[in-house]
Amino acid sequence: MWRWLSSQEGLRRWLGPDLEIDLRVGGGYVLTSEGTAIRGVVLDIVPESALVLSWFEEGGDWVHPARLAVTLAAIRDGTRVSLVHDGFAGIGKPGWRRTEEAYERGADRHRLVERLRELVEANAG
Repeated sequence: MWRWLSSQEGLRRWLGPDLEIDLRVGGGYVLTSEGTAIRGVVLDIVPESALVLSWFEEGGDWVHPARLAVTLAAIRDGTRVSLVHDGFAGIGKPGWRRTEEAYERGADRHRLVERLRELVEANAG
């Protein structure tokens, strides 16, 4: 599972083909999604366990970035994947709760965790 989070190619196959990322703590990235450029930096990498990114909508009304954390935990039958998008209270936008709700709907609509599972299953072996 970790290989999909620890390489630009793996992340491109999961999150989007145009992702450009410098996968080291402090490294930058840009991802275009639905016409919006998302930029940020790698905040933390824990091999086999976690990838944490800052998350900033370029050209929007955010003052500060939010945070996206993807964590992996071994369980009896495989790996539990957690995707937490937080920090919206600190983006510097009065309507941050609506932004947080929109991201929750977007994560459901884009099926991010399910897409990662499908990618792993399709490339098992």
